[in-house]
Amino acid sequence: MIDSAFRAIVLMTLLLFLQSSAQSQMIVAHRGASYDAPENTLAAFRLAWQQKSDGIEGDFYLTSDQKIVCIHDKTTKKTAGQTLVVEDSTFAQLRELEYGSWKDAKFRGEPIPTLEEVIETVPRGKKLVIELKSKQSIVPVLVKQLTEHAEKEIEFLIIAFDEATAAACKSRLPNVQVHWLTSFDDKVSPPTPTAAQIAATVKRIGVDGVGMQANTSIIDETFVETLRKGGCNEFHVWTVDSTEDAKRFQQLGAMGITTNIPAVIRDAIEDDAQ
Repeated sequence: MIDSAFRAIVLMTLLLFLQSSAQSQMIVAHRGASYDAPENTLAAFRLAWQQKSDGIEGDFYLTSDQKIVCIHDKTTKKTAGQTLVVEDSTFAQLRELEYGSWKDAKFRGEPIPTLEEVIETVPRGKKLVIELKSKQSIVPVLVKQLTEHAEKEIEFLIIAFDEATAAACKSRLPNVQVHWLTSFDDKVSPPTPTAAQIAATVKRIGVDGVGMQANTSIIDETFVETLRKGGCNEFHVWTVDSTEDAKRFQQLGAMGITTNIPAVIRDAIEDDAQ
């Protein structure tokens, strides 16, 4: 059954790639349209589609009772105002809180979403970027849920800072795109990781590419050329809210640009292409 589901994922990914190959850079809404709506809520994700996003990005943890939920921090303090440790809490406990009014009273009552609920917001032909905050314990549950949605006409990109988690996802879901994530330490010279180190990590753990902190003082033509010479041919950048930076990363060949303001960045990219 899983082999059949993997074949379905392969076919759908190929079709969507062919359909999107002529399109401009993928604009991904960071935690949804999080400038205008509370991050990682269904309201933010639905608004992102209205704001012309090609994809949405959310952060996901595994609860104590094996549910995958969408929230950025380890605890609920920031967005719910009360403190529960997400991985130590049941889904029912987390669902008792609300996650919208911290942003604006009109969002009061927004629940913590499940992965299934986020998937249901994704229109045909669009992409869901799944950042894993929990480590390898989340992978078997993720595999099961993505397999169950294999015939849904959307794309998935799994991203993780933890190398072992990213590697496990690619091993268990070989036909799903996976990127390792990295930020930069620019207090050393040269900043680390270097392009060569990134390419070596991507090759060693067997993933498809890298998602990098959008540092324009580090990522330039030479950096990207070194990535590609090392066998890392895919990269996306986060979080880009400057139109000039977005245009720069477009020129450098980023496959995706993650932003809090997808409508603004989309318009800037499209205007520059005309």
